[in-house]
Amino acid sequence: PLLASTHDTTREEQLNKSPLSCSFSLIDRSKPNKTKNKKSIVTMAESSTGIQELMAAETRASQIVAEARIGRGDRMKQAKVEAQVLIDGYRAEKQGEFNNMVLSKGGTEGNASAKLQAETGKEIKDMESSFQKNASQAVDLLLSKCCEVSLEVPTARVRATQKAAGITVAA
Repeated sequence: PLLASTHDTTREEQLNKSPLSCSFSLIDRSKPNKTKNKKSIVTMAESSTGIQELMAAETRASQIVAEARIGRGDRMKQAKVEAQVLIDGYRAEKQGEFNNMVLSKGGTEGNASAKLQAETGKEIKDMESSFQKNASQAVDLLLSKCCEVSLEVPTARVRATQKAAGITVAA
């Protein structure tokens, strides 16, 4: 449909009607005609306007994307704050339940703590007295084992040494 040979319109006019027309290919150098040159200048102006519109649309799109990223970051921060509030509330609730359970089972927290400290102190004193009583016996046992030297060679060692040396002894 872009070729013009049978119709009254020229190829240049058909190209100008086409939505994909290129203004630089419309100039006919064989016939200098001022009206055709004016048409090509107008077409070039229209295409530069189209390019400017495309650039403006691209700028708007990049602004929209940037705003969306900022909005997403803000929503993430807000969600984090809300989650922290929920966590703090849950923690406080569970701490209250724990405190109530401790009070119902063992009285006041101070009383249970004092009782635990008294038991621990008593056990520490018992261990220290046991250490003092048994320390001299433990030192004596260690010294006796360190100072005992057996001069007897085990029979298995004697046989292994004889075998390595090639000596055969009848048993």
